[in-house]
Amino acid sequence: MGVSVEDIKKLKELSGIGLTDAKVALVEAGGDFDKALEALRKKGVTKAEKKGDREAREGLIEVYSHGGRIGVVVEVNCETDFVARTDNFKSFAHEIALQIASMAPTYVSEADIPKAEIERVKAESRERVVAEGKPANMVDKIVDGQVKKYFDEQVLLNQAYFNNDKQTVADFVKENIAKTGENLIIRQFKRLELGVNE
Repeated sequence: MGVSVEDIKKLKELSGIGLTDAKVALVEAGGDFDKALEALRKKGVTKAEKKGDREAREGLIEVYSHGGRIGVVVEVNCETDFVARTDNFKSFAHEIALQIASMAPTYVSEADIPKAEIERVKAESRERVVAEGKPANMVDKIVDGQVKKYFDEQVLLNQAYFNNDKQTVADFVKENIAKTGENLIIRQFKRLELGVNE
């Protein structure tokens, strides 16, 4: 299914995801732009509803080192240089770096998870559930639950926020969108741990 470059760019800007992810979402939606946007919205990867059409290209790169053993570099974006220089925004970026250092996520959002990885985790889970002798009519439901739990721990936005486990990181981001009045995006991160190869 061919999708237009214009649609890919438009979806990228509206959702804050990368070009490749935007293309994948459009292909999966059969080229239907609205359907692709809705699918991303359901996954929670689009910008906050009220800020959905506003671009976030300012921001900062936060660098955090924990005792010289764990290091994090994270790009956090906002809409204006003015907000990027505020203490609130700097504190928000620092909190995100602390989250990554302590909870070791692999992906920013669900949209970043390769399809092959989802299939691998599903297959392993199904094998385990069947080996445990669970009733055949319950296998799919159990597998879905286990896969969701696994990826909720791997996806930064789905993780419980380390400073308040009653909310997710996505909730914490929305809270800060309300505080700053601007769209905020965690664009990318890298976490390094001494002696650990990823």
